[in-house]
Amino acid sequence: MGMRLLRARAGQGATEYLVLLAVVLIVALVSVALLGFFPGMAADAQLTQSKTYWQSTTPIAIIESGAVYQTDTYTVLYLRLRNAGSYPIRISKILGSGGYNNTYIYNGTGYAVFEPFFYLAPGEEKYFGHNPYFSVPVNYGLFATKSSASAGTIAGADSICESSGRGTFSMINFGFEYTQYMDNGQQITKREIGAKPLIIKCTG
Repeated sequence: MGMRLLRARAGQGATEYLVLLAVVLIVALVSVALLGFFPGMAADAQLTQSKTYWQSTTPIAIIESGAVYQTDTYTVLYLRLRNAGSYPIRISKILGSGGYNNTYIYNGTGYAVFEPFFYLAPGEEKYFGHNPYFSVPVNYGLFATKSSASAGTIAGADSICESSGRGTFSMINFGFEYTQYMDNGQQITKREIGAKPLIIKCTG
């Protein structure tokens, strides 16, 4: 009698385990199917993660961003930056993927080294943006491309804006090189490279 009871309980436990395993597998399959059926959900999640990450980076946080189609090769970028650190800094380079770095902006008439303009006290904000694509206080044009860099351009993008205004600008290993001014007068050159790609949804 006791042996029969033990066997019955063991059989019941095995059955319950198999049922539970089947439920878990069904939930997993449904989740994968939904992500495949709604690919935009995954893209929106990546955009949100990128935005949240770059708004929290320090000392250089990207508070606001935008991307607009210019040509099939170039995208115009808008970046509103904030010094979220405790010390003054001066941005000297924008770091693109694949080792492509940029030190120039387009000021409406030509290209100029942007370093003299990008000193930021703690809490101060500065803009990269090009009129008339974006309504910005200053005209510091910054462009992005997939191919090799040129003046005012960061290269190595995974994707850029489409002519329809759709798509995303995306770049891994995006970052900044900057000088940090310490209280003791020491100046330290540092780099801030994103642990997550910079992804910006394109607008018309």
